[in-house]
Amino acid sequence: MMAAFLMQVTGGAAGILGNPLTMMIIVMGIFYVMLILPQQRQRKKVQAMLQAIKSGDKVITTSGIYGTVNGIDGETVILKIADQVKIRIARSAIAQVEASEDAK
Repeated sequence: MMAAFLMQVTGGAAGILGNPLTMMIIVMGIFYVMLILPQQRQRKKVQAMLQAIKSGDKVITTSGIYGTVNGIDGETVILKIADQVKIRIARSAIAQVEASEDAK
């Protein structure tokens, strides 16, 4: 008798959550909150960092080259990596801007 009562009580909740469409919507919501939303935030942060680059900034490229921005030409950046050594790289190849001495 107790088992029959428990089956009736949980049957209503299981009926709602047992629907495959409902479960799929719940799983998609979890994916969106845990995977897609943080990735969009990170992409916006990187875009803002790349747009804020100016001459004199010390940067690190995605390949690990440390240098100082010497000039910006549209989507390319002229990076000074040593005395008399300048390279041209894509703006998107900059991984991070190092914190300045004043910020530390």
